[in-house]
Amino acid sequence: MSRKRVLLAHTGGTIGMRRGPGGYEPAPGHLERLLAAMPELSSPELPETELVEFEPLLDSSDMAPSDWQRVARIIESRYDRFDGFVVLHGTDTLAYTASALSFLLEGLGKPVVVTGSQVPLGEVRTDARENLVGSLLVAAGGQLPEVTVCFGGLVMRGNRVTKVSSTGFAAFESPNFPPLVRLGVAIEPGPAAPRPPAEGPLRVADLRPVSVAALRLFPGITPELVANVLRPPLSGLVLETYGAGNAPTRDPALLEALASAVGRGVVVVNTTQCLRGGVDMDGYATGSALRRAGVVSGADMTPEAALAKLIWLLGQGLEPARVRELAAQDLRGELTA
Repeated sequence: MSRKRVLLAHTGGTIGMRRGPGGYEPAPGHLERLLAAMPELSSPELPETELVEFEPLLDSSDMAPSDWQRVARIIESRYDRFDGFVVLHGTDTLAYTASALSFLLEGLGKPVVVTGSQVPLGEVRTDARENLVGSLLVAAGGQLPEVTVCFGGLVMRGNRVTKVSSTGFAAFESPNFPPLVRLGVAIEPGPAAPRPPAEGPLRVADLRPVSVAALRLFPGITPELVANVLRPPLSGLVLETYGAGNAPTRDPALLEALASAVGRGVVVVNTTQCLRGGVDMDGYATGSALRRAGVVSGADMTPEAALAKLIWLLGQGLEPARVRELAAQDLRGELTA
């Protein structure tokens, strides 16, 4: 039997960096040389690979929504030639990109795995080899035809992950959804079923630039600050609230600022600052006040998924009412309905 074929899309990030005078830095062609020296990649247990690199390679701190679309277009243009795809990415904004790809790749019927590493592949003590080999197995396996993140021995739904450590190899967690696979001594499926393959051809929407922001509430936040954030041309806001979705109501001007913005067509999505759990806007009077102001419940979405979802919905030119409706619905397994 012929080996499966997997495309490696290298956007940049630590996994392909080398040491420079100022620390780790991107280096075009460096990852290709490292991969050529990996005997594991010639094993019949792994798929054949082809590498394509971003020009220029980007630290993930520099990734923007236009780069999410570039990755999606790379996958779209080669979709019929490969059995699966691995996106190599820096860890700092990996959760945003994985979430965005889950929405951008409509009709996805093949595995797309996003991974990276905390230490470059060229270092002696690195997590890159385990993450890369695990990602290739998942991408070639075909059992997970959705966007996932493979990191630290876990395979997680891409729009459910968040980065939880800047120093540990277990850098990502999926707080509100169990891992799909555990890569230990054995490869063990998790308790949750993967999403079924989507029907129809792969589609990637053209996104127009939109103005979207995230605002984390804090004790003492003023209505003036909130109103300034909500000023035009803002069209969407992820509001990171306390606990089960609560916000201060002592000063009615804060709620008035939110209601006024919603009235102008700004879509405001409520997510919790807590790592686990979600918002319940009917559980407390302070949460109910947000609902009356027109704020949409983000349920148990991560802030990263909520932001990427807003950019995707608004970027297609949908009317605010339709965006509010879809923001609260489970479209790609990003929230628990």
